[in-house]
Amino acid sequence: MNKTLYILFLMSISLQFANGQKLVIPENYSIIDSISGDLDNDSINELVIAFNTTPEYEMESVIRELIIYKLENNKWTVWKKSSQALYASLDGGMMGDPFGEMEIKNGIIHISHNGGSSWKWRITDKYRFQDGEFYLIGFTSFSGKPCEYWEDFDFNLSTGKMIFNKEFEDCESEDQKTDKKENETLYEKGLKITLQNRQEKEIKITSPKYGHEIYIAIGKE
Repeated sequence: MNKTLYILFLMSISLQFANGQKLVIPENYSIIDSISGDLDNDSINELVIAFNTTPEYEMESVIRELIIYKLENNKWTVWKKSSQALYASLDGGMMGDPFGEMEIKNGIIHISHNGGSSWKWRITDKYRFQDGEFYLIGFTSFSGKPCEYWEDFDFNLSTGKMIFNKEFEDCESEDQKTDKKENETLYEKGLKITLQNRQEKEIKITSPKYGHEIYIAIGKE
C-alpha cells in the first residue's frame, strides 16, 4: 500500500475509534499506528498513538513519539508522551523501518521492534501504569544469525528475574543442527525505567556464568 494512503488509513481508524471526540494531531506529525484500551483500571479506554514527528524521506531517519491520550470532556487530551519508547524510522538497519506492532493486553502496553539483515533482532517492551507513571515491567529480546547462534532473553523487571538462552548452530553438514547451548538465570532488582526515560542512559548487564553482555537500554547521552 502507498505510504501516504497507509497513513491516511491509520488516521481514519483513529477517527472512527474517536466516535466524534476531538483529536488534535500535532503539526507535521503523522500516525504510524494506534491502539486503545483501559490502562489505569478506570473502565474507560485510553488512546495510544505512535507518530512520526516529521515527514518521512527515503534516506533520512525520522524521530518518533508515543502519545497516550485520555478522554476528558469529549476531547482526547495528552496524558503521557515519550520520545524514547519508539525507535527512529531507519533504526532497523538493512530491513528498514524497525516498528513492529503495538497492543494492549490486560492493561499492559506491548511495543515491538525488529531489524537487521543476515543478523536479525527483535525486542518487545511491556509497560504498566503504576505509581503515576508507565513503568517498564517486561523486556524480551531475540537475536542472532543463521548457522552461527541465536540468543533469547526474557527479563521480568517486577521480580528481577532474567532468563538467557544461547544456541550455537553448525550448518557445515546438510542438516542444520544445534551443537552447543548456554542457559543462564540471573537476577537484577531495583531497575526503575519509565516510558519517558526508556533509553536515557545505557544499561548493560553482564551474566556471571558465561559473561554475556545484555543491553537493556542503549543510552541517548
